[in-house]
Amino acid sequence: MTDIEIAQSAKMEPIKTVAAGLGITEDDLEFYGKYKAKLSDEYMQSIQDNDDGKLILVTAINPTPAGEGKTTVTVGLGQAMNKLGKKAVIALREPSLGPCFGIKGGAAGGGYSQVVPMEDLNLHFTGDFHAITSANNLLAAMMDNHIQQGNSLGIDPKQIVFKRCLDMNDRVLRNIIVGLGKKPDGVVRQDGFVITVASEIMAILCLANDINDLKKRLSKIIVAYTYDNKPVTAGDLKAVGAMTALLKDAIKPNLIQTLEHTPAIVHGGPFANIAHGCNSVRATKTALKMADYVITEAGFGADLGAEKFFDIKCRMAGLKPDAVVLVATIRALKYNGGVTKEQLNEENLDALKAGIVNLEKHIENLKLFGVPVVVTLNRFVTDSDAELDYVKSFCEERGCDFALANVWEKGGEGGVELAKAVLNTFDTKKSEFKCLYDDSLSIKEKIETIATKIYGAASVTYSPESSRAIARIEELGFGDMPVCMAKNQYSLSDDAKKLGRPTGFNINIREVYVNAGAGFVVAITGAIMTMPGLPKVPAAERIDVNDEGVIEGLF
Repeated sequence: MTDIEIAQSAKMEPIKTVAAGLGITEDDLEFYGKYKAKLSDEYMQSIQDNDDGKLILVTAINPTPAGEGKTTVTVGLGQAMNKLGKKAVIALREPSLGPCFGIKGGAAGGGYSQVVPMEDLNLHFTGDFHAITSANNLLAAMMDNHIQQGNSLGIDPKQIVFKRCLDMNDRVLRNIIVGLGKKPDGVVRQDGFVITVASEIMAILCLANDINDLKKRLSKIIVAYTYDNKPVTAGDLKAVGAMTALLKDAIKPNLIQTLEHTPAIVHGGPFANIAHGCNSVRATKTALKMADYVITEAGFGADLGAEKFFDIKCRMAGLKPDAVVLVATIRALKYNGGVTKEQLNEENLDALKAGIVNLEKHIENLKLFGVPVVVTLNRFVTDSDAELDYVKSFCEERGCDFALANVWEKGGEGGVELAKAVLNTFDTKKSEFKCLYDDSLSIKEKIETIATKIYGAASVTYSPESSRAIARIEELGFGDMPVCMAKNQYSLSDDAKKLGRPTGFNINIREVYVNAGAGFVVAITGAIMTMPGLPKVPAAERIDVNDEGVIEGLF
């Protein structure tokens, strides 16, 4: 059965029943049908004095076409914890429409470790992304209208830095001209779109503690600079109140369930290759008050998602993770060792030994943050005992607990070994979490720390434009912010073709800008794009609705 067929054949509990298992009443929920609900502000306020549970981050090696199953393992681990009688909640990001119709597919897990309703989650869900898109584009419209109506703030049309957004992979919108036509149609200028999950509004929603913090952050968004190079903000444009009105419900976390009825809070969804890649602070903090164990994930490999989870989200929110689960597969490790996708089902210890250096680097990186590491192999039927034994020994030699996961096929039961390994880690090791760098470092020092220590780069170079941007950002007083690196997800380097553990390479910083509302500086490396495109054969071609109104082909 395919993932969507498994999800559609499952019997879901009404979300009020799932919530009741956590002591949440119907009055604490704002329902979106029978199987989805938002947590009310009143409920979140009522649990603030509860003790925090343990926070477990699930991350992975660099993704490959072989697939690693990070979200699947996250869901399976949560289900396994509940099978062991533990009170556990999963905290995930919401999927973006763009990849659902592109090449990556949905983000609800897979097999018998999925969150449901799968179709709703991967499509419109509770409308959070639509609200973010609307708030973003309202600000853009008010900015252009201000210029058209006399431009009393003195905005320089050649120094507009805020872009419109759309939650779709649409490459033709990366660079556009707006304002064509007659004089009432606006000022002609170059513009562009980013995908919604890369917008600063998405980052702000995911980092805001409450509605007041949301408003403060929105007011600081820099949309443009004046003719005398002074920043113009959303607050200057008087857009904050209306933007907040569009976001007032979107800021509330969503509650759904897994196939085994484990509660799942799914909220926010910034990409990890071009944004900070974590679900909302509100969702994670609320989950920690609701359960004894919270399992969350950060996007793509640990060089992107985990680094940003630690250095951006945990730094800003005061979170202290208790353990990290690092997901790999035998297939992906062999791919990193030079085996083609077509040959991954064959036993190949030489390729495994060559490719395991990618896993080794991620283990070393995670240890820099002082958090205990559990390595898990997401098991495939083609994995040989010799291959599994080799990885197990490799990890244990490096002081990591190790467990196999078979959660795609067996759901929570297939994650019990992993759950026990995580619980054992809590008993035997203590987290001494720390961020990678201090706020006091310069922007270039922060970039170079990430590039050399996390990626393994030998050097960092900067385009003239990025060096000028860094100087301006520091001059404006934003130099103490953390850095959000935008980098391809497939390699530790900024070249997607360099697999394994490349060395001696250079990281090139192409562009740098400040997200003053979100509270971080973005550094774009290599050829990374903030508006993806569709592949030659997009997933959208396989999606349809049958005569009974059931969605088919979504994966």
